[in-house]
Amino acid sequence: MSKDNQAQPSTPEPSSQSESSASQKRTKPRGPVMRFFRWLGLIMLALILCATALFSYYLITAPKITESSLSAENATRIYDKDDNIVWSTATENREYATQDDIPDGLKQAIVSIEDRRFYKHHGVDPIRVGGALASNLAGSSLGMQGGSTLTQQLVKLSVFSTSSADQTLKRKTQEIYLATQVEKNYTKDQILDFYINKVYMGHGIYGMKTAADYYYGKSLKELSTAQLALLAGIPQSPTNYDPYASDTDITTKRRNLVLQAMVKYGALSQDDANQAIAVPVNDSLQDISQKAQDTDDKRKLVDGYVSSTISEAKEMGYDTTQGGLKIHTDMDYKLQKKLYEQANDASALDYGSKDLQLGATMTNPDNGRVIAQIGGRNLKTTFGINRATQTMRSGGSSVKPLVDYGPAVEYLNWPTYRTVEDKKYKYPGTDISVNDWDNNFMGNMTMRSALALSRNIPAIKTLDEVGAKRSSKFLTGLGITTANLPEGSAALGIPISSEQEAGAFGAIANGGTYYKPSYIKDVITSDGTTHKNKVNGKQAMKESTAFMLTDMMKGVISYVGTASEAMIPGLHQAGKSGLVAYDERAGMPDQAISDAWFTGYTRSYVLSVWMGYDQPNQTGHYIPWDKQDLPSKYYKEIMSYAMRYRSNTDWHAPSTVTKTVRNNIAEYEVKGANWSNGGLPSVASMNGTGSFDSDDSSDSSSYSTGSSYSTSSYSTSSYASSQYQRRETEEDQPATTNNGGDAASSSSSASSAPASSSSSQVSSSSSESKKT
Repeated sequence: MSKDNQAQPSTPEPSSQSESSASQKRTKPRGPVMRFFRWLGLIMLALILCATALFSYYLITAPKITESSLSAENATRIYDKDDNIVWSTATENREYATQDDIPDGLKQAIVSIEDRRFYKHHGVDPIRVGGALASNLAGSSLGMQGGSTLTQQLVKLSVFSTSSADQTLKRKTQEIYLATQVEKNYTKDQILDFYINKVYMGHGIYGMKTAADYYYGKSLKELSTAQLALLAGIPQSPTNYDPYASDTDITTKRRNLVLQAMVKYGALSQDDANQAIAVPVNDSLQDISQKAQDTDDKRKLVDGYVSSTISEAKEMGYDTTQGGLKIHTDMDYKLQKKLYEQANDASALDYGSKDLQLGATMTNPDNGRVIAQIGGRNLKTTFGINRATQTMRSGGSSVKPLVDYGPAVEYLNWPTYRTVEDKKYKYPGTDISVNDWDNNFMGNMTMRSALALSRNIPAIKTLDEVGAKRSSKFLTGLGITTANLPEGSAALGIPISSEQEAGAFGAIANGGTYYKPSYIKDVITSDGTTHKNKVNGKQAMKESTAFMLTDMMKGVISYVGTASEAMIPGLHQAGKSGLVAYDERAGMPDQAISDAWFTGYTRSYVLSVWMGYDQPNQTGHYIPWDKQDLPSKYYKEIMSYAMRYRSNTDWHAPSTVTKTVRNNIAEYEVKGANWSNGGLPSVASMNGTGSFDSDDSSDSSSYSTGSSYSTSSYSTSSYASSQYQRRETEEDQPATTNNGGDAASSSSSASSAPASSSSSQVSSSSSESKKT
């Protein structure tokens, strides 16, 4: 057998089972791994796509940045209704520095301390970002660890908020993008020019050229190396690096840091730096105390109004620290000045104490726009307490039309002659008696009389019949919320502000539409876009309710009412006074007053006035009995001045109201309405002799005015128009008023009235204060 034909050893064929096993051994470890990487890749791709979409959205929605926004002054300005600037974050008009005005030493100082690679990067510096991260992690305090380039800082100052709370991913992405765009369109010198003119330098100064003149009385090119280094270091923290501070250690360290940075940058020799370091940081500074005082005085005049305007701007989403905001308001500067002068001129009203404070708000009832507001008198600082908007003080009886009688007319259809009781009364379930200032009771009277004389017990009983829920609903419609449902003693006063009362009474004055008090007409942002602030009113009460409340409150401003001192002969007006007395345990003199109020209105204006003390429980901090009418007197002076050139328009009964004459008094009721008199006599009011009819003579007091309490006693057809049609040359002179005239039906009215014809005003508060 040949070798070729020899049988070869056979290779055993692997069984199908062994082949499958081997295959499984090969693929098992690779399957899960492959699937993991596959899913990981998909997830990363999805993340990349999402991130790309997100960043694309950020870039698309980035604000536009223009040469106008880059060069615009970074100050916010507030304008009055006549487009005059009344307040600005800038205390001096900025002097714009051109490139020829800027010395190389200032440019070198800024670049050395803020952005050493400024001339090398294209808006964003990755090396600086990395260095900033490392420096911050190491806790370095060299002052150069910020990651933003000068270009980014310029962008931030031009179109973004500088608040650290706004440093979001979106904002940072847009900032970086816009910085690269600025670098593409402007030279390095132009960018530095924009920066030097935009930065805030403290003391209300914007721009380094303005700062050079304000601090040193020199141009930038006349400043020494030490002075240039000081200016270059201020923008990072103008408040901390103030050269006028009593302790200049921090400012000195900052300036010296700039000088050393210049040495490191190669812009200054060490010897020159040492010479500059030896110069005191406050050397050659001008005395700016008079400038600061003048600015402070101007700001105090508009302080309360501006404080409220800035608060409203923040609510609208604007940052007033952002550059270029122009805020237009409805401020009537002449009325604003009148409010301020009347509050601060000792010869205007006898306030008695310089510590007696005041808060006042004046509005246009037809749209709710605030036209004047002051937050205090004898202000020591600006942007302190705004007492016009504080809601911590009780409004006393000034809220009775809002809490008690308004809801009664609105929901129960009470007519103005509805009988109410002024009899002995204790709060249900207690031994606490309700009293008025005179500790007397007048028996049955009409709602009109109870409101005009501000009697307490009728007010409490009215609220009880109205119910807390209805009262709360009525108040809510007028922009007033209470911590608890108004019950019991709430009838005599709830915490409220003059701003809130002006808004609420404005709804009564205009026929029932409530407008939230507002200050801003529009805001123009740095890009030139105008953003309107629309004010939308809402129906808060029926027109019939508003008219009947006004007609009743006309009696408050009369010889027999509680605010006779507010009376302006011939003027169609209405309003409500309110006093809050001290608790007997406060240790104050008898009939001492804690809070005094008056809110009055015409068809043109509403003015709400509060007076009291910031620390009411301190010795001597009370309004004496004989000064209870200060708010009414203040109102009278302001409203007389304001109404000189306004139409003296009266209110007219709407078609839903029916007039009826009872006891020689024009009364009103809702046409066709059903209402309950609670089982009391249907007619019980002041009679023709001036005293009250009562079914309980033992509880009624003799209150004779010597004249009938008729409509003519507080609502007259003439307004002595010649008194208010003055020459333009006399426009800034207050209008004089006459306590006589045809406002009373006889000359004996005033003399036969009580010693203080507004003394019943205390009744709202003497008892209401004792219960709080």
